[in-house]
Amino acid sequence: MKNFFLSGVALLALPLSSWAQGPVSGSVVDARTRVVLPGATILLDGAPASSAADANGVFSLPSVPAGSHELRITFIGYQALVRRVEGQPAAQQLTLGLQPSGVLTGEALVTASRANERTATAYTNLSKQDLAQRNFGQDLPYLLDQTPSVVVNSDAGAGVGYTDIRIRGTSNTGINMTINGVPLNDAESHGSFLVNLPDLASSINSLQVQRGVGTSQNGGAAFGASINISTLDVRREAYAETQNTYGSFNTWRNNVQFGTGLLGGHFMVDGRLSRVASDGYMNRGSSDLKSYYFSAGYQAKNTLLKFITFSGREKTYQAWNGVPEPAITGNRALLQNYIDNGELSEADAARVLQEGRRYSYYTYDNQTDNYQQNHYQLHLSQGLGQDWNIGAALHLTRGFGYYENYRANRRFSDYNLANVIIGGDTITRTNLVDRKWLDNYFYGGTFALNYQPRDNDKLQATIGGAWNRFDNDHYGEVIWAQYASNGNIRHRYYFNDATKTDYNAYARATWQVLPKLGVYGDVQVRHITYNINGIEDDQNDVTTRARYTFFNPKAGATYALAEGQQLYASFAVGQREPVRADFTDRPAGDQTAKAERLNDFEGGYRLNMPNANLLGPRTALRLEANYFYMHYRNQLVATGQLNDVGTALRTNVARSYRTGLELTGSASANDKISLSSTITVSRNRILGYRDVTYDADYNPVVAEARTSTISYSPSVVSAHTLEGQPLKGLRVALLYKTVSRQYLDNSANYGRRIMPYQVMDFRVRYAIHPTFVKEIELGLLVNNVLNRKYVANGYTYSYLGASGGLDTFNWYFPQATRNVLASVGVKF
Repeated sequence: MKNFFLSGVALLALPLSSWAQGPVSGSVVDARTRVVLPGATILLDGAPASSAADANGVFSLPSVPAGSHELRITFIGYQALVRRVEGQPAAQQLTLGLQPSGVLTGEALVTASRANERTATAYTNLSKQDLAQRNFGQDLPYLLDQTPSVVVNSDAGAGVGYTDIRIRGTSNTGINMTINGVPLNDAESHGSFLVNLPDLASSINSLQVQRGVGTSQNGGAAFGASINISTLDVRREAYAETQNTYGSFNTWRNNVQFGTGLLGGHFMVDGRLSRVASDGYMNRGSSDLKSYYFSAGYQAKNTLLKFITFSGREKTYQAWNGVPEPAITGNRALLQNYIDNGELSEADAARVLQEGRRYSYYTYDNQTDNYQQNHYQLHLSQGLGQDWNIGAALHLTRGFGYYENYRANRRFSDYNLANVIIGGDTITRTNLVDRKWLDNYFYGGTFALNYQPRDNDKLQATIGGAWNRFDNDHYGEVIWAQYASNGNIRHRYYFNDATKTDYNAYARATWQVLPKLGVYGDVQVRHITYNINGIEDDQNDVTTRARYTFFNPKAGATYALAEGQQLYASFAVGQREPVRADFTDRPAGDQTAKAERLNDFEGGYRLNMPNANLLGPRTALRLEANYFYMHYRNQLVATGQLNDVGTALRTNVARSYRTGLELTGSASANDKISLSSTITVSRNRILGYRDVTYDADYNPVVAEARTSTISYSPSVVSAHTLEGQPLKGLRVALLYKTVSRQYLDNSANYGRRIMPYQVMDFRVRYAIHPTFVKEIELGLLVNNVLNRKYVANGYTYSYLGASGGLDTFNWYFPQATRNVLASVGVKF
């Protein structure tokens, strides 16, 4: 009877155990350095068990059936790790260390520029999956909106077309951007115009945002941050997929992507075609954007050779003029002031009242920006014995395009045209259409030699450098005029060419002095030669000769308090030359622009607990507190004014600083719910600032020196994301963003400000896995759920008005009210 009873219990237990399924989670790290490996692939019994490890190297398998299973973890450049796991009801947490392999991935240049936990700097990693979650076709800055200290805006108001990003109050002219270690910033303006590379995010496999000076980079110096982009992923399996989005303002995003995987274990081909189009929130704020990405490579154990080309072509209706303040406030007295001072005609004033905050200054049907940018990169990664490898790249960027503008009542003399005589009348002005052209080549080479010993991780070092040259023709043509005068079709009324040569060399090393103490050192020498010859559109001679040599040292230290806890501190010097507009558009009375210098102090605390168990099993916790003090000499700050193609005018200020605290935290529990938050509290000041106004005779009146706030620098920026998974494959998220008051110029005048704003977005994605395709994902993004009417950017200027007093005119860039984007993605 006893044996029969035991047998019965066993039989009853069999089906229970066979249905027992427990979660398995953990983190994937480098076995030597313990640096996390974001994007590592997780396979359970040979099938994808999750999309990949996240940006912190954390993975989660919600349910592993009872019995013995094979867990396989792969990451490019590392040996695959195979581990047996037993399915059981209780949660299991693992830390999986991968050993580097001899197979190179082309990441040598990227790795050489990236920060890690040994470099004592503030940074944020985003994986391909992180970007894909956020990507509904909006420009890349909007995908970074939830990262620390970031503020974004859009000329057309909806995140498609011309967009901008500021980090710690610094515009994109101070943000170094590289793609696969190759500079992206325009050599003359220092800006990165991502409108020229629409849907780039779909080809990015990893991205790092460094705040402050960061590590040595190729290209222009980082004066607020750097964004390091990699598209060098090697996908071992063949794939094909498409993403399609439609939403408010007739916004479309369509792309197709494909890849062969590794053919014969050595060859690979990847490609993408994309189209993004939108009418824009602003009236006549449309965008028509097209792009492609293509790469082909060969991989062996110690060699990778890869050719990459990508291109973007954009046509955007010019929305950079913004909206006059009374169109937003409805202030009739202020509107009349605009009319009296010639800022608006009676007809435009009537349109302001009709169109309101969506008013567009331009009405000419082809008032457009047309530009194409073609990129070509050839990458080589080569292993040199057991401990050394080298990465090198040759690159060429070809850019060309024009702004087309309707100009009313312009003087013939401004266009090198003769006055027109009809009978006894002399006509000195005409209506016309002009085009301002850019025609340029950017080319050069970069390299990085890395020392990474396999059997001793105490010392790691990199020696690198780059040589780049930029050739750019600037010229204007008249393509139509009401009175043709003595001009021919495409009459050229100005021309100047610019050449810029930039080369740098750097050396960097990390040394683990003691088991808990590591030190970091980095030195860079950079030399620039910049020449301009010719005249600008205002017929002024802009001939310029400038040469700079910069020495930029960096040093830091890290101290491990305990497992997953670290203190760090660093000091870095960054120096940067003025941009083109600082030479060609100097405000009246301004001196020749000077080079900027930044001394950057960073220090903080990190806590990373992928298996915290604070809120139950499979709880991950990550916290970081970072203090910064950025002290500038001769910082070039925005005056609040724009030139005639929307470029911000700037002036040097002798002494200024930014200081603040960045707090970042994230927690997730059971892969069911996660919360991430970041808040930056800062103080951004100019010391001894003297505001300049003008009297009735246009003589400058200089105010007494005082401490003032740097323009476009909010004192508080925060971002919060709450995400849950109520059902398998269904993810729902709320995103909340706050930005405090900003000033349009450096006077800290309350009448020249951007009001604080708060924006909430809602996102949902649902993935299913039918038998006929790998995955179908449906997505919905509701931007500005609370329907707030806010502006995120603007400009200002003042002059003597019709009444003889000083009049101030503010123009703003309103952002879209509640709007929706819906997407369908299919993976074959």
